[in-house]
Amino acid sequence: MKPGWMVAYGVLCGLLAAGILFLASQPVRGEPIQLMPLPTPAPILVYVTGEVLAPDVYALPAQSRVGDAVEAAGGFTELADEAAVNLAARLSDGQKVLVPAHAEVVLGAGSRAEPLDLSVGAPIDINTASQAELESLPGIGPVIAQAILAYRNDNGPFNDVVELENVPGIGPDILAKIQDLVTVNP
Repeated sequence: MKPGWMVAYGVLCGLLAAGILFLASQPVRGEPIQLMPLPTPAPILVYVTGEVLAPDVYALPAQSRVGDAVEAAGGFTELADEAAVNLAARLSDGQKVLVPAHAEVVLGAGSRAEPLDLSVGAPIDINTASQAELESLPGIGPVIAQAILAYRNDNGPFNDVVELENVPGIGPDILAKIQDLVTVNP
């Protein structure tokens, strides 16, 4: 063999060995990670009552709003006080949505009916109640209802019905009148 071919053969063998070492030193490639889809949150159950076409318990998606609950219940009746309902409020599981009636119903020819009784028998949750719902309670007018809402906004949700005594304008007498008509849901 000629010396030039031996050098070329040596260089070729060296490059081949370097390539084999390079490939052997590379990390082993595994299988790609497959991401699972995000779990779908469980639906929430909401009791829609009052002045809606079909009051009942409805299963709604987790991020639903009061407007979705009213829509599921068929919408408002003619007697509904739509302005008293915050349609943008977020719902939580087990929540009650009460759509109140107007305080007075015009019968026609200038006569008026007595104010409607806005209570539906079930206790009102003071952590989610609207001003109209609070005003439907005995001894609670617009000023005290607004004070309850302001206290709730400033201090967070009530932990117990007895905490209503911390609201300006509510003393033991008013609390005794409404204690059985209100509740605090977690």
